Amino acid sequence: MKMLKVVPVIATMFFAVVMNAVSANMSKELINYEIEAVENFNLGKDVEKVWNLTYEGSENPITVIKRRTTDGDVYFVNSKYFEVCYASASNGFGARQVKKAWSNVPRQINSVVINAEELKKQQVISPSKVDDEKALGLIASFLPNLINEQYLHLLN
Repeated sequence: MKMLKVVPVIATMFFAVVMNAVSANMSKELINYEIEAVENFNLGKDVEKVWNLTYEGSENPITVIKRRTTDGDVYFVNSKYFEVCYASASNGFGARQVKKAWSNVPRQINSVVINAEELKKQQVISPSKVDDEKALGLIASFLPNLINEQYLHLLN
């Protein structure tokens, strides 16, 4: 009878160990983040809104700047070491390289940090235009996949 009571305990412990190992391997997808609107910004007439995106454990937030263009809204995501754009237009929402005029990070550095294959994969994340809330959530969720693995520490 005592043997029957021990089996569920062992099974539960085994399950906990396996789940811990799985979650450790999936850390790239499970990054927690916080998005905070920036008030009193002065970045020019074409800048509509600004947010700080901070991943758990990070001291350096990533800036997301919304610009309105003739094609739709562009969310310029930038940090000290990389930059990328996410565009929301009538043909969908997805990642793009930053226009040279908006670029602050040297191309050589940006191309090392950003994964070019993943950038191509993220060209269409949503087939329709999205609002700010959805765009920010998609950016925060998909951005870690854009960063080459050896540079993920830049997010947290």
